[in-house]
Amino acid sequence: MENTELTPKQIVERLDQYIIGQKDAKRAVAVALRNRFRRLKLPEEIRDEVAPKNILMIGPTGCGKTEIARRLAKLCGAPFIKVEATKYTEVGYVGRDVESMVRDLMAVGYNDVKAEMEDKLREKSVSVVEERLLDLLLPGSNTTDEKAENKENQPAEQGDTREKFRQMLRDGKLENREIDLIVKRPSSGPNMEIITGGSIDDLQNSMQGILNIMNGNGRGKKRSVTVKEARKIIEEEVLDSMVDHDKVADEAKKRVEQSGIIFIDEIDKIAVHGESHGQDVSREGVQRDILPIVEGSNVNTKFGVVDTTHILFIAAGAFSVAAPSDLIPELQGRFPLRVELDSLHKEDFKRILSEPKNSLIMQYTSLLETEDVKLNITEDALDRMSVVAEEVNNSAENIGARRLHTIMEKVLADINFDADEHKGETITIDAAYVDSKLEGISENQDLSRYIL
Repeated sequence: MENTELTPKQIVERLDQYIIGQKDAKRAVAVALRNRFRRLKLPEEIRDEVAPKNILMIGPTGCGKTEIARRLAKLCGAPFIKVEATKYTEVGYVGRDVESMVRDLMAVGYNDVKAEMEDKLREKSVSVVEERLLDLLLPGSNTTDEKAENKENQPAEQGDTREKFRQMLRDGKLENREIDLIVKRPSSGPNMEIITGGSIDDLQNSMQGILNIMNGNGRGKKRSVTVKEARKIIEEEVLDSMVDHDKVADEAKKRVEQSGIIFIDEIDKIAVHGESHGQDVSREGVQRDILPIVEGSNVNTKFGVVDTTHILFIAAGAFSVAAPSDLIPELQGRFPLRVELDSLHKEDFKRILSEPKNSLIMQYTSLLETEDVKLNITEDALDRMSVVAEEVNNSAENIGARRLHTIMEKVLADINFDADEHKGETITIDAAYVDSKLEGISENQDLSRYIL
């Protein structure tokens, strides 16, 4: 469900918890998100005229473009997918067609709504799951709807046994007992793939489903599982049967159309620099195929026809070779907001290591704490790793914050390997320790031997 109460300032504050710097980009996405909430409050005749202000993010790899879009979607609970422009081909060529990004977004929206509805029904499903488990544990004492009318005629001993097993089940005493269970495949939503699905993948899935039914696979497969495993499987089946799939599809379609976000990464890779020839013609063809989707068109999905007019598109690219002006003019016009993200420096790296929620330092220390090993990473160690990250990014390929992952792995390689021998110890990582593990890396010309 969308969080409609957040102001642009609050959105930026939330993003600051996970992403360091990039103030302009955060402000742009915060306003774009808030405008979507404002639009929904407008009278209907005006609302349809207000188009989303799509955003083009320009900046080197690893500077936070994808993370901003991903956190934004989580923040508002909107259906979100990240796609890469290079994965698509012009219509008529072998490969994924651009409309599949909308079908993928609709599938995400459907799964989100279905999960929400299942959560609401979970409490109601507990008693049904319990009865199904008892039926499997005590064949012949079935009290499901088909035999409910004969319940009064069952021997008292049988009823007592069932109640005893029920109590044992609730007390967790039967969790490891094995039972035979027929596992059925959950429904994937309205059976509309062949009718409305536009992709080859949907058609292949539909044909496979028909073949499974013809071969008898639709009835399910018998498995021997523990009661604990059976409870999860049965709960999924029960919840799947309780959910109104048509209602889920309708709500998902509404959310996707009104608040869906599609993040198109590496859009600079389909920009054509200079004259078009050879492969460049196909790249320009992909741009022309993307254009109607971004402008607003109807796309067939297995959950119904989706109108893309009010989906928010965020495109991103490094644009180190091509420039945004190398995109076709029509596509440029559909991304009116342009935000340049800054390259990261040592101060940024230091903050990225320690400040965000679930920061890299917290991740590594938490992992080692599972082995009863405590890490004490000093301030000068953070300084030293940040300096090395900046130096290597400047001398070799600039991969932004991703450089910190490889540096942390290099620094902690021995500790991670020998963690079991340091149980109960507190290990201090200072600048001298960092230098001993990264010695000569920033000066060595063949940097690829040491760090990506």
